[in-house]
Amino acid sequence: MAKLYFRYGAMGSSKTANAIMVHYNYAERQKAPLLAKPSVDVRDGARVIRSRSGLEQLCVLFEELDMAAIAGGAYDCIIVDEAQFLSEAQVERLVEIVDVHDTPVICYGLKTDFQGKLFAGSDALLRHADAIEEVKTICWCGKKATHNARLDGSGRMTRVGEQVVLGADDKYIGLCRKHWFAGETGPGIVVPSRQ
Repeated sequence: MAKLYFRYGAMGSSKTANAIMVHYNYAERQKAPLLAKPSVDVRDGARVIRSRSGLEQLCVLFEELDMAAIAGGAYDCIIVDEAQFLSEAQVERLVEIVDVHDTPVICYGLKTDFQGKLFAGSDALLRHADAIEEVKTICWCGKKATHNARLDGSGRMTRVGEQVVLGADDKYIGLCRKHWFAGETGPGIVVPSRQ
């Protein structure tokens, strides 16, 4: 019986590297995995998934999923990176892929944004996933990172702006709850005020 998995983690927790490795493992065993991402994620190109560690894999855009091919059993697994950017309707399509077409779906993404609010896709996945797993990383202090901080360009944390601003290490860092609330992105680096 297929399941819908949501594997979430803070920035820098190797979610994309994990997605690429799962794709590799399926392919290595002569299975047919499909790697996808939402079209909003164009950081590394429209149809490329790239991890911070340098792993890279071609993918399709989620909006291009061929439901007829999926219904026909063309894929042994669907892997979705940056799943926080999915809409509620797109997550419901994943539920259909699992429940109707008996194809496992593994989603990787952030749980919350830089303000600590759920993304729409993450909210829907938390409600509908059969299995929810945390991909762990650490804060600069060594504790488990659970929150995402957006950097303002000077290494300081900002709490204002649009929910979706694409970026990697240049714009975001994973922090433990204590340092996220304090606005400390490193030893002695504190956000000037609760902006």
